Amino acid sequence: MMPIQNRNDQLQIAWSEFVEKGIINKNWVRREIEDSWRRSRGMNIAYDSDTIPYVANAGEVEQRRDQRRELIEISCPIMKNLFSFVEGSGFIVSLIDRDGVVIESIGDRQTIALAAKNCLVVGASLNEESTGTNATGLALKMGRPIQVFATEHYIKALHPWTCSAGPIYGHSGELVGALSMTGTFEKVHSHTLGMVVAAINAIEGQLKVNKVLENMLVANRYQNAIVDSITDGLIAVDEKGRVTKVNSAGASLLKVNPEAIIHSSINELLGYNNPVFKALQSGEIYTDEEYQAETKRGKVHCTMTCRPIRNPQQKVVGVVAIIREIRAVKQLVHRMVGARARFTFEDLVGRNATYLKTLKLARTAAGSSSNVLLLGESGTGKEVIAQAIHNASDRAKGPFIAINCAALPRELIGSELFGYNEGAFTGAKRGGSPGKFELADGGTLFLDEIGEMPLELQANLLRVLQEKAVVRIGGDQVIPVDVRVIAATNKDLHNEVEKGGFRSDLFYRLNVLTISMVPLRNRRDDILPLTGFFIEKICQRLEKPPLIISPEALEFLQRYHWPGNIRELENVIERAIHVTPGEILTPEYLPEEMLDSRIYLAHRQALTVVEQPEKGVLVRKNGRKPGRDNILEAIQNHDGNLTNAAKELGISRSTLYRKMDKYGIKVVDGELISSGMHRSLPFIEVANERFMLDD
Repeated sequence: MMPIQNRNDQLQIAWSEFVEKGIINKNWVRREIEDSWRRSRGMNIAYDSDTIPYVANAGEVEQRRDQRRELIEISCPIMKNLFSFVEGSGFIVSLIDRDGVVIESIGDRQTIALAAKNCLVVGASLNEESTGTNATGLALKMGRPIQVFATEHYIKALHPWTCSAGPIYGHSGELVGALSMTGTFEKVHSHTLGMVVAAINAIEGQLKVNKVLENMLVANRYQNAIVDSITDGLIAVDEKGRVTKVNSAGASLLKVNPEAIIHSSINELLGYNNPVFKALQSGEIYTDEEYQAETKRGKVHCTMTCRPIRNPQQKVVGVVAIIREIRAVKQLVHRMVGARARFTFEDLVGRNATYLKTLKLARTAAGSSSNVLLLGESGTGKEVIAQAIHNASDRAKGPFIAINCAALPRELIGSELFGYNEGAFTGAKRGGSPGKFELADGGTLFLDEIGEMPLELQANLLRVLQEKAVVRIGGDQVIPVDVRVIAATNKDLHNEVEKGGFRSDLFYRLNVLTISMVPLRNRRDDILPLTGFFIEKICQRLEKPPLIISPEALEFLQRYHWPGNIRELENVIERAIHVTPGEILTPEYLPEEMLDSRIYLAHRQALTVVEQPEKGVLVRKNGRKPGRDNILEAIQNHDGNLTNAAKELGISRSTLYRKMDKYGIKVVDGELISSGMHRSLPFIEVANERFMLDD
C-alpha cells in the first residue's frame, strides 16, 4: 500500500492539473472522483475556498432537526457508541439530513475546534451542489458508502480531512440522511468506512423496528377503537381465567372499572359456574347462554356467547365472550316480532261527548305510571285505548305486550305470564322461556280479560305487582322487572269480588285509574264518522274504490243496537265492501240480523218512486255540492276541461263521467252540447270523516 503522504502528494498534483488545466490523471484519480470533479467544475464551485461555502443559521438547523427528530433520537446512541471506539484519536462523527446539512456531531474537542476553522460544523452543507466532491455528498448522490481522502475533495477547505460516509434509508427504502466519520487525512484507515457502515445498519434496523412498533401501536388502537365501538359488552380471559380485556360497554354492563378488573379472576367477577369459565374448561362454544351474573354491585341479567381461543396445538388458551343485557335482547326481539303499540290518540275517531271524556281520562292516565283498569263490553276498543295510553307515556319506546287471559288454558297462564325454567314441567323446552312480564320489561303489559284469571294465579300476579320482580316456574332466581300493567275486563269486578271470584287485594291494586268504555249504542253520533273511517281504511287495504252508502243503509246502521260494538261495525263494513257489486251500498247488502223487516220494506217501496236529483245530498267540508248544478258550473268554469272540473269538484274523472251520464251531460271538443237530467236514488258517500249529510 502506498504511503499516505506519497498518495496525498500524487493527488495534490492531479488536483492542481485539473483545476488549472482541466486535465485528469486517470492513474491517480478514481473514476467516481473524476466524475464528481467534473460536475463540481461545471457548477463553478470555488475550488480554492478555505471554508465550507454554505452554513445554515441556527434557526434553519433547528427546523431541520425538528423534521428529523426520530432519526436523531435513534442515531445519537449509536453515534455515541461508534465514537467510543475512536475517542481521543481525532475523529468527528456526524449525522447529515437528506439535503446534506449536518444536524448532529460528536467528536474530540480539539478536532471539533480544528474543523470549525474550515466551517466543518453543524449546519454545514455537504451536498455536492454546494461543496463539490466530498464523501457525504457522493454517498447521498450515489446511494452507497464511500471514503474520500484528502486532496480528493474538490475545495481546499476539505483537503486536510478524510471522510467516510454512507446513506441512511428508512423502513420503506426512502433516503432519510447520511452518517459520516471525519478525521485528519494522516489517520485514514479502510476499517473506518466499515465502522460507519455497521453503525448505519444499526440505525436502519432501529428505524424498521420503530415502524413495526408504530404499526403495532396503531393496529392496537384500531382494535381498541373497534372493540369499544361495539355496543355489546366484550370480555376476554386467558387460559387461567384472568381478565385480559374488557370494552367500555362490558364494563358499564357489569358496573366495574375496566382498568381495575384486568388480571382479576372471571369467577370473582361473574360468579362461579359462569358460561365463560365453562367454555374455558370444556372448550365448547356457548351461544346466547342466559345467565344472571353475581357482581359485587348486584345481579346483572344477561346472555353470553362464549368462544374458546386455541393455539396451533389446539389447546384452549383463552375465551372471548360477548355479553348482552337481557333487556336489550328483549327490545331487539320486540322490534323483530312487532311487539309494539300501533295506535295513538290521534288514530281514535269519535265526537260523542261521553266518549271524549273517556279519551281525556285516558290521556291523563298516559301521564301517570299507575296501573290502569279498562272496563267495558267486548269490542269497545279497550286494547286500542291501551295502546294509545302506552304510546303517549314515557314508555312509548319500550315493548307493548298483550295477553288474553281468557284465550289460554288455565294451566298455561302461569308459564305465559311468569316464564319457566328448563325441566319445570313435561314439555318445557330446553333452556326454559321468559314470561310476558320479562318480555314487557321497560314497557307495558296489557292483560285482557283479567276477570278470567284463575284465583291461584291472582296471588302470583299480586306479588309481581308489589315486588316488581318475577320468579320463573321451576326456578329460584328473582328477576327484577319494570312493567306497567293495563288490565281490561268485560266483567263487573265489584260483583266478582263479592262472589269470591276475584281477589279484593288484586282488584284494589289494579283499580287505581279506572276507565269505563262507552258502548257503540250510546255513541250513535259516532256511527257516521266511524263508518267513513272504516270504509277508507278497508278499501285502501283491499285496493278498492271508496264505497258509497245510501241514506237507507245508513239509517239501518244508526238504528242497530250493536252488541259487538265497534268491532262488529268494522266487520259489517268489511263484509259489505266484499259483497256489494257496485259502488253504492244499499240495505240488501247488510247482514240480515240488522234489517228490521218493516223499515226495510218501506225503503224497498221507495225505490219505485221517481228518483230525486243528487243536488244537495253530498257535502264536503269546503261546502262543495257535487250535484248536477255544481257539475255544470265546474265544466263551464274550465271551458269543458273535465280533468280540471273533476279536481274542482274533488272527485275522480271516472266518477265525473258516471255522474255526467246520470244527468245526461255531454261535452264534445270542450263544448257542453247536452245538459238533460236523469233521475236517480239519493245517496250519501261516506268515504271518510270529511263527508257528512247536508241539512
